[in-house]
Formats: sequence, structure tokens, C-alpha cells
Amino acid sequence: MIIKSAKFISSYPSVTKIPAHGKPEFAFIGRSNVGKSSLINMLTGRKSLAMTSATPGKTMLINHFMVNDEWYLVDLPGYGYAQRGKEARDKLKRMIDGYVTGSQALVNLFLLIDSRHKPQKIDLEFINFLGENGVPFSIVFTKADKLSRAAAQRNIDSFCNALMENWEELPPMFLTSSEKGTGRDEILDYIEQILQTK
Repeated sequence: MIIKSAKFISSYPSVTKIPAHGKPEFAFIGRSNVGKSSLINMLTGRKSLAMTSATPGKTMLINHFMVNDEWYLVDLPGYGYAQRGKEARDKLKRMIDGYVTGSQALVNLFLLIDSRHKPQKIDLEFINFLGENGVPFSIVFTKADKLSRAAAQRNIDSFCNALMENWEELPPMFLTSSEKGTGRDEILDYIEQILQTK
């Protein structure tokens, strides 16, 4: 897929505020500081489409970007940011859960996992939540340039083994580096494949 245009459209505080638009949505989510904004910018070829920040947890709304006048890229708030108060965390959780389970336009959720880390309980629990609610999703391992290919593969294998304790079949997976552009073509091709079935 060639990205001809990508532009910010609007931000919404909940799924109920998103107007019906008749176009498919591909959403991106992950723990705070997983590299979501950098990945979105890398995929769209726009350096500052999604605002990156050194401070985790900056995305507080459901942000919609129109790509190629054909589909929406949705930037969801990160989850699990410990320095936020419980009330704020609960509010974000309701926003995320409401969108993920309630959006009629969502066709695939890309769940971002930092490839530098061993499986995290919060990620595994979120994946099980997606499975229980029948949400179509893929896993994107980020920051592959921060460690050796062998080390990244060990962490991915460890993650897959942890998933296999609850899952018979694993979702599609992508290894990415926003710095080097790794995985860009694979993800965009995957999006294009889904669009062709719509």
C-alpha cells in the first residue's frame, strides 16, 4: 500500500461521540511508552502526524486520522501508566474498553508490545480480554532496533509460549523498528488485504 495522504481529523472522549462515517478503522494501542506515536508516524511517512513525547501517557483521547481518504487510523490511549491516579486510570480503561468492544467501524486492532521485554502480565490480560470479546487483533513488536535479532526473537518466542497457555491459534505478528522502517511494508500490506475484503 502506498500512503498518499494522512491527516488528523478529530479527537473523541468516548466511542459514543464518534460520528458514523462508513469507513473502516484500524486502531493502535499499547502500554504507555511502547512507541505508538513513532510507529504511526513511520507507517504514514509523516514525521509529526502523531505527537511523540518523552513523557508516557500523553494520549488521553481517541484520535482519528484519515489515510488515503479511504480508512481511519485510530490512535488509542496507552494503558497501564502507573503514575496516573486510580480515577484517571479507570476513566481511560472505560474509554479504551468502550471503543474496543463498542466500535462498529473497527476492523483490526494493532496491539503494540515492546520487543525488549519479557511477557508482561498486563499485556497478556489485555489480549485475553480481546479474545473474550471477539475483537480482531494483531500483535506488533516494537523497538526491534534496540536489541539484537536473536534477543528480540527470544522475547517474541517467550511471548508466544505465554500466549499458547490460553490460545490455540496465535494472531498475526509483526516485528517493527520506527527508526529503521522495519515492518512498515508488512503492516501496510496486511491493512490492504483486510480492506480488499470489505
